[in-house]
Amino acid sequence: MALVHSFEKNGNILFKYRGQIPVILFLMSVPAIYFTDYQLFDKNEQLDLILLITCAVFSFAGQAIRAIAIGTSNKHTSGRNTKEQVADALNTKGIYSTVRHPLYLGNYFMWIGIVMFTYNIWFVLVVSFMFWLYYERIMFAEERFLERKFGQDYVDWSMKVPAFWPSMKNHIKTEIPFSMKTILRREYSGVTATIIGFVFVAFLRDWFTTGEPHYKVSYGIVLGIGLAISLILRTLKHNTKVLFEADRS
Repeated sequence: MALVHSFEKNGNILFKYRGQIPVILFLMSVPAIYFTDYQLFDKNEQLDLILLITCAVFSFAGQAIRAIAIGTSNKHTSGRNTKEQVADALNTKGIYSTVRHPLYLGNYFMWIGIVMFTYNIWFVLVVSFMFWLYYERIMFAEERFLERKFGQDYVDWSMKVPAFWPSMKNHIKTEIPFSMKTILRREYSGVTATIIGFVFVAFLRDWFTTGEPHYKVSYGIVLGIGLAISLILRTLKHNTKVLFEADRS
């Protein structure tokens, strides 16, 4: 099999299972946290708070990037499809005029914020490297699909827009208005997963540094709020028309 076909085949397989990445990161974080020395941070609460805020900002930035991409997209573009590539229209304006894969860029920042919260630089580097290897193949397969479907239109757009790191050089304002309903309908699970990720890391850090698990009230409150919001939005999405919008995926 030619390398180009192998990359595309692997990319399509990885595309189907990209939703399992959070589980892999959770498992990988356990030994990373266990072997990290937290004495410096335990003695300096101010430093710990600054780093927590920094990590949260990274994750929030990832959520914001995803929100911009999803909130300004038409139906059947930037979808959550998991079985195969789907696109009835080509996004070329708004955030898609600055970067070809904003959702994957958002994913990176969203999860790297949690990974940074382990305070293990080697874990950050390993996850960044693995993320690139994984998503490089997904992006390759996706671009092959789009090129076959949209032909020269896709080629012309891709020649001007970087794949992963944004550039405002050729920014074109989108005519599609930002939809908060779309964000509430589609992104609640990602926000909840991010909250769980931060609490999970904090819980393990406390456990491994003290030798016993600590079930803090603050952990329960944060988890409770996150899960409650997720449950409410999921109920509104599946059982009401409150979050429904025509021509939105």
